[in-house]
Amino acid sequence: MKVMPTPSYSIVVRVELGNKPGMLGKVASAIGRSGGDIGAVDITGRGQDTTIRDIVIDTRDEKHKNQIIRKLRTLSTVKILNIWDRTFISHIGGKIEVVGKLPLETRDHLSIAYTPGVARISEAISADKQRAYQLTIKSNTVAVVTDGSAVLGLGNVGAEAAIPVMEGKALLFKKFGGIDAFPICLATQDVEEIIQAVHAIAPVFGGINLEDISAPRCFEIEERLKEDLDIPVFHDDQHATAVVMLAGLINALAVVGKKMKNLKVVVNGVGVAGVACTKILKAAGVEHIIGCDRSGIICRGRKKGMNPVKRAYARITNPDNLRGGLSRAIRGADVFVGVSQPGVLKLSQVRTMAKDSIVFAMANPYPEIMPEKAAPYVRVMATGRSDYPNQINNVLAFPGIFKGALACHAGEINEQMKLVAAHAIAESVPGTALHEDYVVPSVFNEDVAGTVADTVEKAAIETGVARRY
Repeated sequence: MKVMPTPSYSIVVRVELGNKPGMLGKVASAIGRSGGDIGAVDITGRGQDTTIRDIVIDTRDEKHKNQIIRKLRTLSTVKILNIWDRTFISHIGGKIEVVGKLPLETRDHLSIAYTPGVARISEAISADKQRAYQLTIKSNTVAVVTDGSAVLGLGNVGAEAAIPVMEGKALLFKKFGGIDAFPICLATQDVEEIIQAVHAIAPVFGGINLEDISAPRCFEIEERLKEDLDIPVFHDDQHATAVVMLAGLINALAVVGKKMKNLKVVVNGVGVAGVACTKILKAAGVEHIIGCDRSGIICRGRKKGMNPVKRAYARITNPDNLRGGLSRAIRGADVFVGVSQPGVLKLSQVRTMAKDSIVFAMANPYPEIMPEKAAPYVRVMATGRSDYPNQINNVLAFPGIFKGALACHAGEINEQMKLVAAHAIAESVPGTALHEDYVVPSVFNEDVAGTVADTVEKAAIETGVARRY
């Protein structure tokens, strides 16, 4: 599977070059022959006979980075002075901070912001807890909670290693939704302890965003917290993925001229995201869904690899109780939704899909099938990657969903709120612009979060979960 250079493995190499014609070209050629992608080149110093330059190079991975460095070291009259990993440099000291909103320059300021004036605020909230939404950070603050058991594509790396990812999520909340979020990485993977910990911190927050908690524990944790807490609890890996997937599918169907009720959909990977994708597809009107995992088609009566979640899944999918593997499931399918493993979808299987097929291969960082391979046989292709068209990216969903829920003090985020969020994202792509390579909006489309928030808030009010109108 060919991997292109990426900014996530970007380095800055400071080199000292002899003042001779063609020296920079020599360095650039060496980097190019080694497969590196050159970005900025800046002069940072000059000597009588030398020039010092900083060269930004995107590489594929750690091994590739080291290959390029070794190649540069072989060049005569080129001296490497320093090497920086741009990703590591960017994370030094963390990515978020707390910033005060009130001045603290005088005694008056101090007496208002803290003692003795703050006591009056505490008394007001003690008399009416709902005033915490008005008088504290609660109304616009979300806890991003994880136990580090299923981080990105890394797996069970633990609480400390999860901090950079949760910081990143908090950064996205602020950038795209204007929401203050804080990483809460718990040093436990016990279901009861996680639930108790979230209960204990809930008074500070207007919502809980569960993140990177492994299945099947994540299902129980979310359901119990939703039952117990009076603030929204949202497992992003499940629901935001499903919302953006549905948004992309709504527009893909407009491109290919098919309807939800007539589709045959195969969902490969019946874990956290796969279950949520299936539920939202059914809510959107898809009747024929078949789920597959490592052991094959999920069907009633199957024994191997089953658990309570998959047994429940079998009861609501696979209407013909088909048995076998992915090759059998995908025959004649209109849509493939992949939330599984890299490379599991073979070209021979894609060829057996229905005419004008749609493939959402969302495994990250490497999809179930690479777009280049599938392109001749697929009408609409989407992945989770930013370097291909139609990126299914959760950031299109969760900032706007939480923004809408927080605005009306919603007690939960229900199925109707998710459905309208998907339609709002889909409608952010103008009908005149719809195309096989443009079925989801850019993550940098500044209108998406606001549009999603408005529709989610309206749905919360209509479904009776809003407490502020």
